[in-house]
Amino acid sequence: MNGHCLCGAVSFASPDTKEIGACHCATCRRWGGGPLLAVHCGAGVQFAGTEQIATYASSEWAERAFCKQCGTHLYYKLLATGEYFIPAGTFETTDLELASQIYIDKKPAYYDFANQTPTLTEQQVIEQYSSPDSSPA
Repeated sequence: MNGHCLCGAVSFASPDTKEIGACHCATCRRWGGGPLLAVHCGAGVQFAGTEQIATYASSEWAERAFCKQCGTHLYYKLLATGEYFIPAGTFETTDLELASQIYIDKKPAYYDFANQTPTLTEQQVIEQYSSPDSSPA
């Protein structure tokens, strides 16, 4: 799958995947003004225009990136695994499906999705991904 930022200074190619995950945590909502709707692309993403990518260490375990020219949010990246979660709206395809939601207990009351998906609370996310045998989704 291919995508790019608003101005086109940064483009990328990702393994083909169709599932969107929604994160309702306060950090994601503050970053983009609403829930993060992202595609889990794994570590195999190839970027062009990398000189236009700025990163921000948003936690001890992850960084977020944006285009220096237009400000488009480019990814959330897990530092331990190198896995990318790329905002769904940056892809050229719209053939995607909302498949899961995390931090559902942190979702504010002012929006709801019509899609019925599996959900995890903040505590469930922490428990699931703090296990040494688990890999973050």
